[in-house]
Amino acid sequence: MTFTIFHRVVLALLFLLILTQTTQAGTTITPTAAPSKTPGISSLATTGVEVASSEETPHAQVAQSFEPLTQSDLNVLTGNVQRPNGMIWNNGLLYVACSGDWTLYEINDTSGSTRTYIYGVRNSHNIHVEALSDTDINLWVPDYDTNSLMLVNQARAPQQIATGLEGPWGIAAVDESTFLISNLGGNNIATVNRAGEINVVLTDLRSPAGISLDEDFVYFANNGSARRSIEWIALADLLEGEEVTPEPLVSGLQSTTGMVLASDGYLYFTYALGTRGVVGRVDPEVCRENEGCSNDEIEIILYTELAAPLAGLTITPEMRLFVHTIYRPEIYWVQIEN
Repeated sequence: MTFTIFHRVVLALLFLLILTQTTQAGTTITPTAAPSKTPGISSLATTGVEVASSEETPHAQVAQSFEPLTQSDLNVLTGNVQRPNGMIWNNGLLYVACSGDWTLYEINDTSGSTRTYIYGVRNSHNIHVEALSDTDINLWVPDYDTNSLMLVNQARAPQQIATGLEGPWGIAAVDESTFLISNLGGNNIATVNRAGEINVVLTDLRSPAGISLDEDFVYFANNGSARRSIEWIALADLLEGEEVTPEPLVSGLQSTTGMVLASDGYLYFTYALGTRGVVGRVDPEVCRENEGCSNDEIEIILYTELAAPLAGLTITPEMRLFVHTIYRPEIYWVQIEN
């Protein structure tokens, strides 16, 4: 036993002597650099996403001015909804569609107190809220399972306004009479009016999901294409039936799903980095003027440890962001500081 310990001590002393001589000779040990917080094209390529080379498609670089939030920054509002899907905020309340029990729930955005709002909506990925007064609202709900647009009014009796849609996913109001609805199953966008009349206005898309608009432009996500992750088109051209091709807004994203044009003027969207759900944003005007932004020009707002897709996304005027993943009951929130 004494012989073994002796030899170990000798070997340790020899090792220290060699290390000291090496350091004195000018050799230093350099630690491995931490990975960038903003993944570029090469990091997405390892996930199997097909993207264009940034050398082939030059873009203006956008600085990351916001320190990305992480899972530890998220606060759990509630876990009372079994399988939340579509979600929208209005006047201090969240309205959340549950695909597990075909129920719309109303949730206080501060206390998390939850109550049943209406039964009968089977599977909605997006909801549009129409404020009639401080307390009265209509909810317009594309139901993916029944291929219909439903209205939940003050009587809280769901009505099918339009049928024959093709896997309706996103909804955005054009004016007081017309909605734009993205049909993920039909690879198109259609207008639907309050009389239930459907008119397909844009075709040949790639599983369109989230949709949003401002006064002049329509933005929509192609969930089935990394190359065409988010595209845009002039609203007037779309409504007038002009045969125009959508222009790229953001490319190089995997499984883009939810989309919100927030009060700060940025377009927020959910997508996947590998198996993780992420929220990013761009200035749509900057991306339009530069013929599209690539994935390395996105400001990443939130890295989560939640499984993609992040099925629900809504943002208040005060920039409180609410999000949840698919098939999990927890609804999270975080304050976005600009």
